[in-house]
Amino acid sequence: MEGDTLKILVATDNHIGYCEKDSIRGSDSLETFEEILKIAKQEEVDFILQGGDLFHDNKPSRAVLHRTMELLRLYCMGGRPCPLEVRSDQAVNFWHSKFPHVNYEDPDYNVSTPVFAIHGNHDDPAGDGNLSCMDLLCVANLINYFGKPASITRIEVSPILIQKGSTRLALYGLGSCRDERLHRLFRAGKVSFLRPDQDSGSWFNVLVIHQNRAKHGSTNYIPPHFLPSFLDLVIWGHEHDNKILPEFVPTPC
Repeated sequence: MEGDTLKILVATDNHIGYCEKDSIRGSDSLETFEEILKIAKQEEVDFILQGGDLFHDNKPSRAVLHRTMELLRLYCMGGRPCPLEVRSDQAVNFWHSKFPHVNYEDPDYNVSTPVFAIHGNHDDPAGDGNLSCMDLLCVANLINYFGKPASITRIEVSPILIQKGSTRLALYGLGSCRDERLHRLFRAGKVSFLRPDQDSGSWFNVLVIHQNRAKHGSTNYIPPHFLPSFLDLVIWGHEHDNKILPEFVPTPC
């Protein structure tokens, strides 16, 4: 049924601002990002899922940040109602925000195509307040920034529970951490994935993560078997492999 089908556009590693000073390639990343937003609007997707490294630099230039915000406002705002209902505790999902709710539920904004995004290793939070450019887009109500760990010593990943008609999606997000540190935390049992309190088997579980999947060293990656077996789909950012078709990963014995 159309009213039960979730239509999601996945985009990751946009690296907006890459080579922005280059006279030939300077606008490539922004033009590509605009193409993505155009497709999302034309296809009337329910939301865009961004898998990290939206920006190439941790502190993008004012011109890059301005144009990005301009494009998000141009293509994601509008009067088309968003059919998604959030069933989870949004104060937990967006614990880092003064406005802990999805942007399309804000009565002062008309958001037709919401963007759910995690940070990557290029645009990760740092410095005073542990903020990033993703926090700026979030506080401007242009994106729904999630998957920001509250601690570097123990990580608890709580899903955004999204329902459209009879379809239930548990959306897990884990923004980029240093691979070695995250590897140690997994091995120490200090990374946990929470499940819905009721009817946990009725949700389709998706994780978006921004880490090394391929082995670059003894601990410089996250083996797929570290992830919980109840996940139905894992979307990996970071490695730029551009693998469109899902790959089955058997559960280790």
